[in-house]
This record gives sequence, C-alpha cells and structure tokens, in this order.
Amino acid sequence: MRLIAFDFDGTLSDSEMTVLLGKRENVAAEMADITERAMNDEISYAQSLRKRASLLKGLEIEDAEEAYGEVTLRPGAADLIARLRDAGHHVAILTGGFERGVERALEKEGVEVDSIVANRLPVERDRLTGDVEGPLIEGTKDDALESLADELGVKLSHTVAVGDGANDLPMLEVAGLAVGFEPKDAVRPACDDVVSTMYELRDLLAERAIVKKSD
Repeated sequence: MRLIAFDFDGTLSDSEMTVLLGKRENVAAEMADITERAMNDEISYAQSLRKRASLLKGLEIEDAEEAYGEVTLRPGAADLIARLRDAGHHVAILTGGFERGVERALEKEGVEVDSIVANRLPVERDRLTGDVEGPLIEGTKDDALESLADELGVKLSHTVAVGDGANDLPMLEVAGLAVGFEPKDAVRPACDDVVSTMYELRDLLAERAIVKKSD
C-alpha cells in the first residue's frame, strides 16, 4: 500500500473555494489576490487564510452551502481516485481549504477518499463568524503527511504528494514522490515530476506501477 496525498484547491479542483464564497459577499477579487500572494509565497498561508475568512464574516450559511455546491473536481480526478483506491492505496486530501467544499465535490462525483485533513469556517446563528479553525492553519502538510504515514505504517518513501502552491512545499519536500500540478514557480524546484492534467498524472502513476495502465 502507498499513501497518496493530494492538495485540493488548484490541484484536485480548479475551483477556488474562498473565491466562490467571496462572490456572495462581493469580495471575490480581494480573495483571489490574497490567494495568489500566498501561493507564490509572498505572505504566509496562515495570514492569508485568516484575511480571507475575515472577509466572509456575516455570510449566511445557506449562501455558503450554495458556494460549496459549486466546487468541482477536475476532469479525470474522480476516476484517478477510484483507481488508486481499487489498487489498495490510501488516498488522502490535505488542504488548507474547507472540509465542507471538499465533501460536496466528492459527493457530486460519487467518489470517496480515505482521509480528509482540512480547515473549517465556524458558524454562529446561521452566519459565518469570520474566523477559521482546523489543523492546517498553522500546521503544515509535512506534519500531516508524516502523521498519516505513521498511523498507516507506510514509509515516507512510499508516499506520493501532489500539489501546486507554496503551502504544499512541506509535503512535497518529504514525500517519496513529489508531483507538481501546474506548480507555481516557487514550488517547481521541489517537484520530481510536473503534470498539467489528471490524465497525465494517471499515466505518470501507471508508469511507476502505482495504478494500472488505462484500458
């Protein structure tokens, strides 16, 4: 068994959750700017996440659920997840994004993963509080990957990490195989391989005998 860890926003999904949420409060442009600065390692991820969450203070939970419902997986992502799990691997999503959006996207495609490590936007009186909570605000993805590997009894050399942004760097640097999905310039040097579609990723993993080759 291998442990395959995916980033979500920008990797498994081309939806940017905070931007979709921000549209409901007319702050999408600010959200996108903050996200881009964080992904290019211009500001810390924790700082960017708190800034974005604060812009959502007061958003009704019904509007938030509508935004989460717009989150989608990239073409080929659901098939690749299913192939990996059929091959007996543990598939994890490690994201600084929000658990609810990940769940909605997976539900839409009728696919499951084994672990989701994500953050949450707390709600009070049916509105977002403007705060954010969860393990990947200050916590880093290398710690999350190492913890999962330890729980599963999987050596780090048998882990695969797939990501695109600066907050993915820690897990890419410790994984046995680091794959950049259209990685930012600051991330590319840490990648063993680079892909731009889920189909390319499937073929790469097939070449390495992690999944079966496509029929």
